[in-house]
Amino acid sequence: MTGADYLLPFRTKLRSMRTESFGADPAGARMERVRRSPHFVDGVFQNPVGARTRPSGSTVEFAKVYFHKEQRARRAPTGTVPVHATTLADLAVPPATGLRLTWMGHSSVLAEIDGRRILFDPVWGERCSPFPFAGPKRLHPTPLSLAALGPVDVVVISHDHYDHLDLPTIRALARTDTVFAVPLGIGAHLERWGVPTSRMHELDWNETATVAGIGLTATPARHFCGRGLRNRQHTLWASWAVRGPEHRIYHSGDTGYFPGFRDIGAEHGPFDATMIQIGAYSEYWPDIHMTPAEGMRAHLDLQGGRPHGVLLPIHWGTFNLAPHAWAEPGEWTKEAGEEAGQTVAFPRPGEPFEPAGKLPTEPWWRAVSQPIATPWRRPKVTDAPPVHREEADLAGER
Repeated sequence: MTGADYLLPFRTKLRSMRTESFGADPAGARMERVRRSPHFVDGVFQNPVGARTRPSGSTVEFAKVYFHKEQRARRAPTGTVPVHATTLADLAVPPATGLRLTWMGHSSVLAEIDGRRILFDPVWGERCSPFPFAGPKRLHPTPLSLAALGPVDVVVISHDHYDHLDLPTIRALARTDTVFAVPLGIGAHLERWGVPTSRMHELDWNETATVAGIGLTATPARHFCGRGLRNRQHTLWASWAVRGPEHRIYHSGDTGYFPGFRDIGAEHGPFDATMIQIGAYSEYWPDIHMTPAEGMRAHLDLQGGRPHGVLLPIHWGTFNLAPHAWAEPGEWTKEAGEEAGQTVAFPRPGEPFEPAGKLPTEPWWRAVSQPIATPWRRPKVTDAPPVHREEADLAGER
């Protein structure tokens, strides 16, 4: 008998003690399918481009920044976030152009596309945490209840982190007739929470499911997974390309920038609208989340290298998850869009808009934000000290 044999009952006991919010690990036929994936190598899912999934640099230094009193204050709104007041009435009217998006906050978006309703990464819970008493809490309420939202044809999940896969939300949706499209392995969580396998499509990257005439393709992303202290990388993460009879949209989920956006765009684009992660970035984890500048670059890559369609910024404004100022992602994305000549929509949470119609562009966050520094701005070339000719020559030789 080995030392591992002694530990086995203890590990089994620990697993049995996990509360439902932690979900479940893939097992049996589901785990066999995970092992057959070409993206599952050496016992874990691999990113399309190498990525550090744990914070780099000094943990102590990060803690000093994150928990500093003044820094914490700038990471929250100064007043009540202006949630859209008439979401329910607005959604009662069909979209005139066949495509309408409603950002519910963070990465949750209701997409009404060609007569169908798709709900991306729905999080209606108060905290993105396994515990109801701890963890990041909402900075604004949900614009309307799940019950008021009405029937949804398909719920799409990007990965299993708590701010994208929420137990109380999934339980509520499990009581409806909606279908779920999820990356490989995540069905284990859903099955534990009451979703029958007959209503799931678990996809590997570049696999497509068709639901109610809408094509849903799981496309690569640069991120990671896990809901416990030990992230075993046995569930996949994905972005999503969605194709209807008339329209195409894209949801990034969480991802660092990588060249694969160009391939996704070439295969599935161009898109009428993209929903791009532009918040919760940090120099401590540069590979797994994008800055607004990188998000803009990703959108342009998806559109064949040119401004096209509408960019909807997501993954900001709802939860405090990074050291940057609360409204910095919105302000930076606004400047990045103006610089690139790209149309960007800035709806209040719950404010529906049609990409082909009138867009919400008012910087609504300014009314409830502290003054925002602009660390992303670079000094203009004219502001730099003059370079002597001799120095330039020497630099060229090197």
